[in-house]
Amino acid sequence: MHASRRHFIALAAAMASSPLLIGTSMAAPSAVAENDPTAQSLGYKSDAARVDKVKFSKYQAGQACANCQLYQGKAGDASGPCPLFAGKEVSAKGWCSAYVKRA
Repeated sequence: MHASRRHFIALAAAMASSPLLIGTSMAAPSAVAENDPTAQSLGYKSDAARVDKVKFSKYQAGQACANCQLYQGKAGDASGPCPLFAGKEVSAKGWCSAYVKRA
């Protein structure tokens, strides 16, 4: 019984990781919308110039997703993935309160 249970768990994990079986496409990820609940909770703005500097006093001029440790886009890309917004891309010119300066 244990062997078949292990087999089922392994098969279920393989199926869950297959884009064809879970109905996701291989299309480019969508951009994070500022009205997305996670984006709102982090104060995400697609343009750092529009950050509410009173509400987010941690923000400093020059901070942007492109120079954040969490940003996974390539240098020069207009947008890229961020682990905080799984499956979506943030603007390289954007900012959120989870900003951590890239070393």
